[in-house]
Amino acid sequence: MNEAASALASKNPSTAKSWARALEMTASIPKNPGRVFPDVIDELAERLGNAPALLSDAECLTYRALAERSNQYARWALSEGLVKGDVVCLLMPNRPEYLVIWLGIIRAHGVVSLLNTNLAGIGLAHCINIAEPTHIIVAPELLDSFTAAQPMLTCAPKICVAGSGITEQYSSGPLSKTERRPISILDTALYIYTSGTTGLPKAAKVSHFRLMQWSHWFAGMMAISPTDVMYNCLPMYHSVGGVVAAGALLAGGGSVVIRDKFSASRFWDDIVRWDCSLFQYIGELCRYLLHTKPSPHETNHRIRMCCGNGLRIDVWTDFQKRFRIPEILEFYAATEGNVSLFNVDGKPGSIGRIPSFLAHRFAVTLVKFEVEEEKPIRDKRGFCIPCATNEIGEAIGRISTDRANPGGHFEGYTNQQASEKKVLRNVFEPGDAWFRTGDLMRKDEKGYYYFVDRVGDTFRWKGENVATSEVSQAIAAFPGIREANVYGVAVPGAEGRAGMAAVAVDGELDLEAFRTHLIFYLPSYARPLFLRIQNELQVTATFKHTKNDLMREGYDPAATPDLIYLDDAERHAFVRIDNDVYKRIKTGLIRF
Repeated sequence: MNEAASALASKNPSTAKSWARALEMTASIPKNPGRVFPDVIDELAERLGNAPALLSDAECLTYRALAERSNQYARWALSEGLVKGDVVCLLMPNRPEYLVIWLGIIRAHGVVSLLNTNLAGIGLAHCINIAEPTHIIVAPELLDSFTAAQPMLTCAPKICVAGSGITEQYSSGPLSKTERRPISILDTALYIYTSGTTGLPKAAKVSHFRLMQWSHWFAGMMAISPTDVMYNCLPMYHSVGGVVAAGALLAGGGSVVIRDKFSASRFWDDIVRWDCSLFQYIGELCRYLLHTKPSPHETNHRIRMCCGNGLRIDVWTDFQKRFRIPEILEFYAATEGNVSLFNVDGKPGSIGRIPSFLAHRFAVTLVKFEVEEEKPIRDKRGFCIPCATNEIGEAIGRISTDRANPGGHFEGYTNQQASEKKVLRNVFEPGDAWFRTGDLMRKDEKGYYYFVDRVGDTFRWKGENVATSEVSQAIAAFPGIREANVYGVAVPGAEGRAGMAAVAVDGELDLEAFRTHLIFYLPSYARPLFLRIQNELQVTATFKHTKNDLMREGYDPAATPDLIYLDDAERHAFVRIDNDVYKRIKTGLIRF
């Protein structure tokens, strides 16, 4: 055990083991800059051989098979002429092959762009365009979505259909010295998309270091061993479902069950059938499970821990008690950011705390924030003002440029201008730089952090960040709509905020055609659940849409003479909200 871990163990025995394991497993990463995650898989394949690695109903891969098939993809990438920094877009649903593909391509020094499988049309084309790929690998079942977006591409990648035998001709043996390319943990490995706080999705750069750090840190936090089996039904195009859930278990020699998507009705049956000991969650998943009918398997399992983020305090206790979950590891992190918090104490509602003896390693603070201006408040000297206890402010993390401390780096996006918007400069002293999370939090007397809300024009729904500007653009593209103002509104019993749009229209709006338009342009979680039709949208003196009154009035028909509609999932249509429908929503009779 290294000195930091040893010191930690003596400070706080009750929670020290988790921190100590995580520190121990990640301590050597910066000292071995040429050792990347595919090398870890090779070492595990040599040591564990035929032990199960990736499991699914379609196929199961051992550690040896995982390494061998990723070698085939590496050779495919080399044969296609990929050089350092060349991008391959991956459009594929959850399956073991997903991880195999990006492991192989990054082994060959390529960068893999993980595309959101919910996207279509302009949204999908945008994400491909900003990645500027030389190739795109598409699953057969998503070819129609890609084909619809193809005319809007500004690049001309080579199209490869997954499962069409593109790697069968290549050897599965270890890469030779002549095939290997020099690689560093500071090189980019993946692009993972995030809405950030404004605008269309941005491609966040994820280095080989971050892949190593995330996988080994969580392996330590969760005490992963070869007997562990993780159930993962979260999207693999996200950092949690695609890297943390899979990488942590592999780094610890365990197994990962990969399900194509979440099913509340089959969740506990799957848990028992695969003999899982852990599962990864987002807050919405837990809420959905609480609303299911009792199942004999919901307590007849060997789950020892679940790990994730967004578990609300009003769900936490009931969820843990009903399903007999011994331990919950809630955490906070941003794909592109350097701010991480971990609730290893199991304190309901908290996203984590930083022990005082580790404060030097986690430079996180909250600064006072002006909501109307959407920026931190500065004092007379021009510096930001730290928040007092329980005062709400924006969370920021100090940016380090020290190559020996890549954990403090901000790797940014493919767009430099977008990257710069996330950097706050001259915060507490001239020349310092801090990463803006775009999240409002508070910290209590004991140092526990609590998430409050997103800054600005982004809200969270169905476990996804929704940028209102993106939704507004899609709505305004429909004939007859002059402008749109999109915002989030609270819905009883639901996590986050549901989308609502106030629109100004010319004439009568064809609601059926408009709904079809939204389905084409936006993923399901980004489509407005509520629609408010106005004659004119209110703007400020600087022509910005006002939202406060709209958010306060919400979807209450008694608050306005405007027509308000609900996108009714059962009827597949927009239906007008009257007092009866409103009461059903508020009392939880209509669930979302």
